[in-house]
Amino acid sequence: MFHPRRTLRALLLPLVAGLALTALPAQTAQAASTLTNGGFESDGTGAATPSGWSEYGDTGASYTESGGHGGSYRLSHWSASAYKVETYQYLSGLTNGTYTLTAWVRSSGGQNSASMSLKNCGSSEQRTDLPVSTSSWVRIVTSVAVTNNQCTISISSDANAGNWINVDDLSFTSGTTGLAVKGADISSLAKSEAKGGVYRTSSGTTGDAVTILKNAGMNYARLKVWVDPADGYNNKTRVLAMAKRVKAAGMKLLVDFHYSDTWADPGKQTKPAAWASHSYSQLKTDVYNHTYDVLNALKAQGTTADMVQIGNEINGGMLWSEGSTSNWSQLAGLINSGYSATKAVSAGTQVALHLANAGDDATVRRWFDNAKTYGIDYDVIGLSYYGYWHGSLAAAQTTLDDAASRYGKPVFIAETAYPFRLDSDDSLTNQIDTTGELVTGYPATVAGQTRWMNDVASIVEAVPNGRGLGVFYWEATWTAVTGNGWDPADAASGNGWENQALFGYDDKALSSMTWFGHR
Repeated sequence: MFHPRRTLRALLLPLVAGLALTALPAQTAQAASTLTNGGFESDGTGAATPSGWSEYGDTGASYTESGGHGGSYRLSHWSASAYKVETYQYLSGLTNGTYTLTAWVRSSGGQNSASMSLKNCGSSEQRTDLPVSTSSWVRIVTSVAVTNNQCTISISSDANAGNWINVDDLSFTSGTTGLAVKGADISSLAKSEAKGGVYRTSSGTTGDAVTILKNAGMNYARLKVWVDPADGYNNKTRVLAMAKRVKAAGMKLLVDFHYSDTWADPGKQTKPAAWASHSYSQLKTDVYNHTYDVLNALKAQGTTADMVQIGNEINGGMLWSEGSTSNWSQLAGLINSGYSATKAVSAGTQVALHLANAGDDATVRRWFDNAKTYGIDYDVIGLSYYGYWHGSLAAAQTTLDDAASRYGKPVFIAETAYPFRLDSDDSLTNQIDTTGELVTGYPATVAGQTRWMNDVASIVEAVPNGRGLGVFYWEATWTAVTGNGWDPADAASGNGWENQALFGYDDKALSSMTWFGHR
């Protein structure tokens, strides 16, 4: 079970290459096949090197102290001056297979890097960055395939003066993690292209936005459907055309039914003009026919929807007033009509229900408890999560974990975004345009946008029992193009969101697209 004693040098040469540090300690290390002292409780406070762990680099910056997540103590990295340190544990005698490392963490942010990783396991190193969270603990995971009967668990910081992390309650168990959905909404794309919008690779070559996104790792596209929009975009015909491009690129397709001629969200759920005078009974038929019509046409052209949203951000219901949450039995009838139509076209298409505000567990719980009471049918829960509006990563994690557990359904983030700059590329002021609106620790830079997306993906990946499906970015292709503003009825309307696209003001793909490569 135990590996023969070897000098630390033999174990660590591959480990420290990335830290660019010099002297190796002279002590020897004993390797075990199970994680030792993952809760950092063995030594109490002030242990320079926690029992079972080794350290490398600026070792004075790694120590245990009181204030644990589960127990009394935690591991911390901190120094009053810039530091690079690694706290690690080498495991050997492992049965080959997939393993998952779980940890509860906090971080000040500001580091060059702060991560936990699994390396020297025979397959490529796997790492997860620590999200910025200065008060609440956040749970993150990393998984790896062990192919050489060994693995090194590493917690490392490359930090500036005063930066800190706390880590506690690590576990290393068999199993795997990862996201099935690394997607984006590209509903803006067809109109953007028609109005002269151009998309370029990061090196400046003009290309097809769908292909550029696919090449970055995007695997799922979200397209909204309006019934009869004023501009003739985002309707059935346009969705059919874009679906062909999405599927040709090898991506999956989420169709987002708004059941309106324009934007539907918690503040407005306006019936389509053609349905405005219809009774509740007729509206149920309208929902069925419209849903069936769009999905069956998609199926007929060989681009069957993989997932469908019955309504968009339906916190207050949909098709007001008949389908508002002041009449749950009618809302249930309308949603179930859409569900039935979806399954009649394709039993394999997943039906999602979508609410805004992933940071508000009480609201999400109240809504889905009512859904259960009134017999609403669905397969998946989707939540919008904008960190500058919807609360902390820890709050979103609480909601995702609770929803997945309480209702036994997979969960995903249906919309999230982050700005890469604050100024506008058109005459309309951006919705997020001041530093005071930003999430602490995430600047309005390409690096800040990248970090936000990776950290949101990490909390979805950490949902227990594999129920975290993934994330959709909103909105990847909505750059500032004259004529492609927010209001389908007003060609002169501007775009308040171009600073949160995944293409820059020079139309080039941003390096933040690397988040699509999240495990």
